[in-house]
Amino acid sequence: MMMSMFSSVSGLKSHQIKMDVIGNNIANVNTIGFKGARATFQEIFSQTLSSGGAPDLMTGRGGTNPMQIGLGMNVDSINTDMGRGSVQRTESPTDLSIEGEGFFVVRSGNEGSFNFTRAGNFTIDKAGNLVTSTGKNVYGWMKYSYGDNGYEFDTQEVIRPLNLYEDIYNMNKRIIAAKSTSEAILSGNLDATRKAISGSAATEVNDTVAADGTNGADGIPDQDGQNIDPHFIVPINVYDELGNEYKLNLKFWKSFVDTTTAGSPKTQWYYVIDPGNGAEASPAGGTDFAAGYLCFDSQGRIVTDDVNFPTSLDVTVTPSAESGAGAFTFKLDMRQLSQYSDDSSVKPMRVDGYPPGTLVTFSIGDDGVITGVYDNGRQQPLGLIALATFENTAGLEKVGANEFRQTTNSGDFKLPNKPGTNGAGTLVPGTLEMSNVDLAGQFTEMIITQRGFQANSRVLTTSDEILQELANLKR
Repeated sequence: MMMSMFSSVSGLKSHQIKMDVIGNNIANVNTIGFKGARATFQEIFSQTLSSGGAPDLMTGRGGTNPMQIGLGMNVDSINTDMGRGSVQRTESPTDLSIEGEGFFVVRSGNEGSFNFTRAGNFTIDKAGNLVTSTGKNVYGWMKYSYGDNGYEFDTQEVIRPLNLYEDIYNMNKRIIAAKSTSEAILSGNLDATRKAISGSAATEVNDTVAADGTNGADGIPDQDGQNIDPHFIVPINVYDELGNEYKLNLKFWKSFVDTTTAGSPKTQWYYVIDPGNGAEASPAGGTDFAAGYLCFDSQGRIVTDDVNFPTSLDVTVTPSAESGAGAFTFKLDMRQLSQYSDDSSVKPMRVDGYPPGTLVTFSIGDDGVITGVYDNGRQQPLGLIALATFENTAGLEKVGANEFRQTTNSGDFKLPNKPGTNGAGTLVPGTLEMSNVDLAGQFTEMIITQRGFQANSRVLTTSDEILQELANLKR
């Protein structure tokens, strides 16, 4: 009789533990990154009243099964369900969820052990650190280099607390340094209907524009000692190493039409670069001003195989002494120009170089790269978020604040992974992973657990009534 009471007591205790698990699951049904748990039971050792007996082939007597009385039940395990929860869109640039396997790596500063979380409700603190809601640093990489395929982070480096404003590799990231111009590529058309200022081989002086074709001291064609207005002007903005801007004016004149080759005339255009801003522009190691001739064939295509008409020119800009910047050289590429009977439309297609810029915003890609956007229109990588993976994620131990820590059964955290590589999932910016608790399933489990607890309590009260009747036999 006492065994039934002890068995029912064990059932009450175990069902109470299961109800505690269910209650915690339901309490965290809206907790970001929460992973629900499940309690399972096992029976306790049974008391054997008689062992089983084998059949007797000689007498024909049959075998007997063992007789055992169970001594109750116990909690077998409380397992964590590491399945992915539903995703909620927030549009916050620092909110992240993980599509696939992996955990964010967090720690309080530079010391202590790492913790791991699926809750990506991060913020940026005053110092520029990417932190959790409890102020723990989110870890990743910030050292990168530029290669043939763009920038690439050094994921072999030790992970460090991510900071969007500064780090030991890039120093102050709030300001992006200026870059001097090294290349300017032009494209577009020069109007073939313009009159050549030097006429042609057939008419030495053009009937409309009377000029001798010679250039003054400034390199600009003169007529009676006065500069001839250019046919077309192309503004080009270039920058020195300090970010000072120079508004160069590339001036074009249709100069001469060579008709000496029968049926295939060639047209020459003269150009001069006017640097302005108190600077000087000249061919690298050349004359006092940057100037030259372009040649077009009878089909309007630029001639690139004639050494007398180079289509690429190294231009050196020498800033004024007050600017504090040194001279810099950029390549002026005009190979994409054409000459057709249409309006002149030459313009810079690509000019590198830029002034310094201030960080105004940032974005996080699905590959974990944090990219800064600056007010000069440039972009620069600020960091790469690291993810941790484990052989047995269910072996991780909850430590509160939506975080886990590794155990002997989870596997060790050794090398972090770039999102999307080595089994780690990708990031989904502007979203949060919610709790993976199935509320309908928890209510069902709660009903079953309540019935189990109720039944065990009935066994206890019934056993008590039987003992009461037994005690009343002496009356």
